[in-house]
Amino acid sequence: MKKPLILFLTCLATIGLSLTGCTPKTDQNQEPIVKTTYGDVSGTLQDSVYAFKGIPYAKAERFMPPQKPDHWEGVLACTEFGPVAKQKVAWIPDSTMDEKKLFNLNVWTQGIKDKKKRPVMVWLHGGGFHVGSSNDPMTYGHALAKKGDVVMVSVNHRLNILGFLDLSAYDEKYAQSANAGMLDIVKALEWVNKNIENFGGNPSDVTIVGESGGGGKVGTLMCMPAAKGLFHKAIIQSGTLLNTMTKEKSQTLASAVLKNLGISPDNLASIDTVNYQSLVKAGNKAIEEISGPRKPGSPTMFGFAPSVDENVLLQQPFSPGFADISKDIPVMMGTTLNELMPTAYGEKELTMKQAKERLTKIYGEQTDQYIELFAKAYPDYTPQDLLSVDTVFRPYTIRTADARAMQANAPIYAYFLAWKSPVDNASKGSFHGLDIPLAFNTVDLRADWTGNSAEAWKLADKMSSAWLNFAKTGNPNVEGVLPTWKPYTAENGATMYFDNECIIVNNHDRELMDFILSN
Repeated sequence: MKKPLILFLTCLATIGLSLTGCTPKTDQNQEPIVKTTYGDVSGTLQDSVYAFKGIPYAKAERFMPPQKPDHWEGVLACTEFGPVAKQKVAWIPDSTMDEKKLFNLNVWTQGIKDKKKRPVMVWLHGGGFHVGSSNDPMTYGHALAKKGDVVMVSVNHRLNILGFLDLSAYDEKYAQSANAGMLDIVKALEWVNKNIENFGGNPSDVTIVGESGGGGKVGTLMCMPAAKGLFHKAIIQSGTLLNTMTKEKSQTLASAVLKNLGISPDNLASIDTVNYQSLVKAGNKAIEEISGPRKPGSPTMFGFAPSVDENVLLQQPFSPGFADISKDIPVMMGTTLNELMPTAYGEKELTMKQAKERLTKIYGEQTDQYIELFAKAYPDYTPQDLLSVDTVFRPYTIRTADARAMQANAPIYAYFLAWKSPVDNASKGSFHGLDIPLAFNTVDLRADWTGNSAEAWKLADKMSSAWLNFAKTGNPNVEGVLPTWKPYTAENGATMYFDNECIIVNNHDRELMDFILSN
């Protein structure tokens, strides 16, 4: 099935706003002010929550691993979002991107002087490893910081060709260039470890959270030795697209890029002066030459991505599990009903006969079997549902959860969002990314997706409470609000089914997803 490009780009990535970043200030009496290892920063206070935006956490030369940022004198005013990673998208202005100044993060907290150690949640934005920003309104940390008294952090880091071009075959100094963007995130986690206590957070109680590509980043961190000990729980939302990048593939891709740029190995240093637009053009051409165009509905990552080198990255996540170094990390993971599928919910008069005719083009003589398994998974299904269910994320999420439950010493909790957006212009259904404003309790900031009804807020309260409880205890149960949520095993398939009525289901769609994978 084909995915609509606009929905894919809108949901997979996060948007940028007007960004000015941190600027030096000399007024030492301005409040709130917090000390960091590199200098003092000032922020803002709104509705009992302090916000510090665009705090520098690193610096880096092109294709090189991140280093500590420069120290500064006086107080750095961190009251506006900082620049984001270089990328080519329609919804983020070029003026808000900066290759040198993108290494910044944002913090929301209720306490900076009370010495209280709050759980910390670090958000990693979506957009694959290609595009995106931490400065999206629906992922502002204010709501969760206020509701759950946690410290929220979000991170900007290198993406696409600047974050993942593997030049390791040509010079030892580029040994880590294939994973530079992920090493940025590790550096941000190191900053959290050293500084978050001054923002009221507990460096020994950090949960990493991400949706889509951000979920992929969470999984990747679980396979990186440098990240071990810097986080203690993990939440993966719709993140199980497979990354098949190997060292051989990444080096082949880099070779094609250099050829397209007309740069020989003995003149490699000249790549540092190539402008970004030329880099992107050469990179896109190389991807097209090697991989061809992206196939709609493919379960694999596409383009530049982290690659396994058995040093920085031990293995790819979701293959089917994670590296043993993370076996003690509690995990919560899940998907939405429709994800990136082109839904049929706008076709009010669709009949079963018409739906079956379309399904026959996919499943042929096995169409009746598909419908029978669908009816078993979703007894109250509609003809529209038959054509709209996710066939990409969900099968691999089940596979990953099975493997994780078998290999880990810590529990895994599974969830499934079936609630359909009531908003006409939101493409209908329970689409990719719909769980973000619900889990962040930011329905008002993404009402064009969720609506602003009491129904939406009620579900957001339940989901955000579960996310907060997991971050605080490693257990998402919300007594008196949600049914008892047991850890997942392959045998029980225990999954929290989020809808207007939240229920626990057990392997409700396993047979259906196994059937889909086999076709």
